[in-house]
Amino acid sequence: MKTWPVQDAKARFSELLETCLAEGPQLVTRRGHEAAVLVSIAEWQRMQDRARPSLKALLLSDEGRGEFNVPARGRARRRALASGD
Repeated sequence: MKTWPVQDAKARFSELLETCLAEGPQLVTRRGHEAAVLVSIAEWQRMQDRARPSLKALLLSDEGRGEFNVPARGRARRRALASGD
């Protein structure tokens, strides 16, 4: 990942953008400290998709249990089978 001081990033934004699209994420620094990363929209969408929990993960999470009233695993009572005799 190439590093760009903020003044270079501002002055050469088109080049920064082209480098990001061709080579991947680009780091922007301010006063020698990491400040931001420029990523392509495709990379951003991949990161967003990975950050979203799956339905299964949501339902099994503590937040999902409270919101969707999902019983804790293994604690649900089972009905007795009716004998057909």
